[in-house]
Amino acid sequence: MKSPATMICCLALFLATECSHYRSKIDMKDRHKYQSPGRKSTVGKTQEKCQGACTTSYCVQSCAKHFRGEIGFTCNQKKWQKSTETCTSLSVETLFQGSNGASRVSIAAASASLPNLNFRAPEPVNSVAQGIRKNCPLDYGCIINVVKSSEATSGNIAFIVELLKNISIDLSDSVTQEKMKSYGKVANHILDTAAVSNWAFIPDKNASSDLLQSVNLFARQLHLHNDSDSIVDELFIQTKGFRINHSISEKRFNFSMSTKNTTEGISGMIEIPRQELWKLQNASQAVSIAFPTLGAILNEAHLQNVSLPRLVNGLVLSVVLAENLKQILLTFEKTNKSQSSRACVGWHSRKRRWDENACVMIRDIRNKVRCRCDSSNAVMSFSILMSPKSITDKVLEYITCIGLSVSILSLIFCLIIEAMVWSRVVVTEISYMRHVCIVNIAVWLLTANVCFIIASNFNSKAQNYNLCVAVTFFSHFFYLSLFFWMLFKALLIIYGILVVFHRMMKSCMMAIGFAIGYGCPLVIAVTTVAITEPGKGYMRPEACWLNWDSTKALLAFVIPALVIVVVNLLVVFVVAVNTQRPFIGSSKSQDVAIIMRISKNVAILTPLLGLTWGFGITTLIEDIPSVFHIIFALLNAFQGFFILLFGTIMDHKITDALKMSMTLLKGKSRAAENATLSPTNGSKLVNH
Repeated sequence: MKSPATMICCLALFLATECSHYRSKIDMKDRHKYQSPGRKSTVGKTQEKCQGACTTSYCVQSCAKHFRGEIGFTCNQKKWQKSTETCTSLSVETLFQGSNGASRVSIAAASASLPNLNFRAPEPVNSVAQGIRKNCPLDYGCIINVVKSSEATSGNIAFIVELLKNISIDLSDSVTQEKMKSYGKVANHILDTAAVSNWAFIPDKNASSDLLQSVNLFARQLHLHNDSDSIVDELFIQTKGFRINHSISEKRFNFSMSTKNTTEGISGMIEIPRQELWKLQNASQAVSIAFPTLGAILNEAHLQNVSLPRLVNGLVLSVVLAENLKQILLTFEKTNKSQSSRACVGWHSRKRRWDENACVMIRDIRNKVRCRCDSSNAVMSFSILMSPKSITDKVLEYITCIGLSVSILSLIFCLIIEAMVWSRVVVTEISYMRHVCIVNIAVWLLTANVCFIIASNFNSKAQNYNLCVAVTFFSHFFYLSLFFWMLFKALLIIYGILVVFHRMMKSCMMAIGFAIGYGCPLVIAVTTVAITEPGKGYMRPEACWLNWDSTKALLAFVIPALVIVVVNLLVVFVVAVNTQRPFIGSSKSQDVAIIMRISKNVAILTPLLGLTWGFGITTLIEDIPSVFHIIFALLNAFQGFFILLFGTIMDHKITDALKMSMTLLKGKSRAAENATLSPTNGSKLVNH
């Protein structure tokens, strides 16, 4: 027989449990009252999508049996798409089921007044520290099996992140290697490749950053009693630690990990240089952690003026050092071998995004990237970013290299020919200005090509920064001068067509030409550098060229260039219309002659007016086939050759003047030979 007091306590506990269960059902019903009409929630098996037409902004479905939480769907293009999920089977109670004192932990958890799991946030785990202290204070092993046996749903992932976060804050007073191993096993479960896709549905977008920060914070409290090459050796997280002092020459951490459940993996290496170790006055320790999948999980905070996601292309490597040790060297093997690297970066824990100022890329050779980074309390994790916009096809590299070489030689020949025939072809004001335009176009294209080659061999961080700024400025100015001289040539063509009886003075034309060709580019280039350089937003981090991501300085080149291309295209259209004026009683042969004349004019004007640059608009389209990039490279890398061919060699006035100059040179050489072989000179030689 039980005592009356015991029966009353059991009855009270039963009523409290039933009331709690009934209240949760009422809460669920009330929540569904505010859903739009016609949308039904299912209990039990989870629906893949909401039922009914996609007419409202969002809908909610219940999780599967034995899971608490909800799945949210949003209406996108009249289709339901999963947006958030808080389905979890884990709780403070389930973590310690089977452990001694489980009932005491459950009562303690209930007294902590944990909020109900809702659509916005996972269930807090504030009392888990108390449970670990009572059940497994030495190694945290009592929670491992429960975590590893749980399904990696978005809700469970969020729960485990909060669990690790609380352990890092509340249980980091004396971290041993055994505790670090258990901590790594728990983290490994939610870093599995099978769980990566579920991170996107966690309502708290800072969860991935919280995980990284928690692991780094816990590793900072790790106490190493001796060298341990491998503390945590899981598939998706590895931790290594060493004792270090100022007498060591250098220290390296080598990692080799798999990004998938295969034997093929990627490697990474962290080096502490000798000059940094010399700063140590007392013996210290260094701990490093490697993550193969975390780069795909980390969610950056909103970045202004960045439309494309910045993709990680290697391991994420964390390093915990003494505070007086700052500089480290890192080597990353690329995950995607065919992509070039945009920058070496460090994860800023407070800003919650990759910081390109934390690292300098030393070299990017084949499959590996070497970086020099500065470690701090805010930046302890590092990686490399993939460049999503660059095309690394070898065909493009060969086309650009060969095309620029041919163009440079062609432009030099073009200038030599212009110098030889100058006095014979500049007869009128229009012809004079026409050849002034050709010479300036050739000069500035030649200079811009040379500057492009110089800039392509620079790195804005690894090389001299001020020199890179100068290269960027002059590249910008030279290309703008090229386009504005092409614009002035187009205006001259329109002037020659529309104005017949009134001619402008040559000095006036020269003043307008130099104002357009030199003045406008100089104003734009100087204004751009003056506005963007004080904030270090003038150049790209990975190259000596105008910035796009942060300041959009590249628009100072793109907008003028595209406007000029459009204007020049209209000029070519006017020339074509003017050329095809029909004659009275024209025959088919005359029509063919007109078509040939139009085609010739278009072929001549296309490189001289830079119309091929307009094709570059197609390369800005996302996922455009590489053939468009190849065509664009062919048209513009060989622009100098096309100018020589269509603007010089195919101009009959220039070829006639060149033939005449060559004839005169031959005549002078023959006259000189005849003079030396004349009888008078022969007799003088005999008499001497």
